[in-house]
Amino acid sequence: MTTITMPQLGETVTEGTVAQWLKNVGDSVEKYEAFVEVSTDKVNAEVPAPVTGVIRELIVKEGETVPTGTPIAIIDEVGAESIPAPHGSASPSEVVAGAPHPSHAEANRQASNDPVPGGNLGVSGVTFTAPSTPAGTNGSSAPAPAGARVSPAVRRLAREHRVDIGAVRGTGDHGRVTANDILAAAKAGPSASVAATISADNAEYAAPKGGAAAVRPSPYEQAKPGSLIPLTQARKIIAQRMVESKRTAPHAWTMVEVDVTNVWRWRVREKDAFEKAHGTKLTLLPFFIRAVVESLAVFPLMNSSFTDEGIRVHRDVNIGLAIAAGGNLIVPVIRNAERLSVRGLALAAGALIEKARSGKLGADDLAGGTFTVNNTGANGSILSAPILVPGQTGIVTTEAVVKRPVVVGDDAIAIRSMMNVCLSLDHRVVDGAVASGFLSDLRKRLEAMGPSGTL
Repeated sequence: MTTITMPQLGETVTEGTVAQWLKNVGDSVEKYEAFVEVSTDKVNAEVPAPVTGVIRELIVKEGETVPTGTPIAIIDEVGAESIPAPHGSASPSEVVAGAPHPSHAEANRQASNDPVPGGNLGVSGVTFTAPSTPAGTNGSSAPAPAGARVSPAVRRLAREHRVDIGAVRGTGDHGRVTANDILAAAKAGPSASVAATISADNAEYAAPKGGAAAVRPSPYEQAKPGSLIPLTQARKIIAQRMVESKRTAPHAWTMVEVDVTNVWRWRVREKDAFEKAHGTKLTLLPFFIRAVVESLAVFPLMNSSFTDEGIRVHRDVNIGLAIAAGGNLIVPVIRNAERLSVRGLALAAGALIEKARSGKLGADDLAGGTFTVNNTGANGSILSAPILVPGQTGIVTTEAVVKRPVVVGDDAIAIRSMMNVCLSLDHRVVDGAVASGFLSDLRKRLEAMGPSGTL
């Protein structure tokens, strides 16, 4: 039997608080495995077990503060005779105030459980939907609960790899985030680290297909006056990412007015045959994305990211589509959009929208975006100032198409289909000249499309 006492975490520290028990009574614990997190006024630290055994008793409750040297737990060593003993009855030779911390490599090994299918971000071929194991069990792929403790070593690893811990789905005990989770999230990229939680939330509130049982509506979408809507993990992440974007990137905004009469006529001419052939509605969106892709080729700085090392101009054009689904805002990605025709973009966008609304998006669908398009005009908006997706330089909107009289030719007046195109940009990367040049090029390309052509 080994009695663990409150360690002295610093020369001037005289007391400590049991912040969180990482093991319960009856749980097995390996030597050097962290089993309790202790907090002081100076530091938070995990205390490793000095022996291999079974937790017999947790003497001090979570949140309780006791002087250093006070017994806090009892471990029955493996192979040792288990003899009941009252609190504090251990001899001085049995009292262990602490144990040497393992090496960095050993600490990472101990902090990392084996990968759980469907739980680790960035694992090739894994998609993230609703957790397959009950919440609270070891191996659950559910997001770490709000306020969940994370070890200092894992926090340091997250800082080194610039991973948002709040967006990572922990695979450790009780949803605890491990070192493996951080490394996998870093490999997948920042957008993928959000994918698991939001996709799971969307799956819960997914719109059922014909004949399927009704799914309960999202509380966010069913807001009632005077009510308090609990924050889902996805909504917390969205809020965090939006604040991060506004805090980090100095946003600038600009707009152009576009005459989309001819491209609109082209779409109207093709839409019935397209829907009959593919089962997907043909909207103005794929035409717009095609023009955006072509303009990004002329202004590659708009398809870049600001980093501490410099401005990284991306080779591929991966277009994110801002979509509202299940009460959440998500941005699935059309990869290598520069290789797709209008028809290919329409089919790719339709597939992503369907997956988003049915809650079937995976990490790969949401990772790697380099520029975002937002179809705000679908709801009648005529002006928007969207927030940038973190890590991207621009987000452009298609506003509502409105017919109105416009001066054309030699001071003639004609009824034209007009649309505003708005752009938010990261002013660290591009200035007004580049941004306005990009929008001007985009306008020319849109106005040159149609009224005939090949999809």
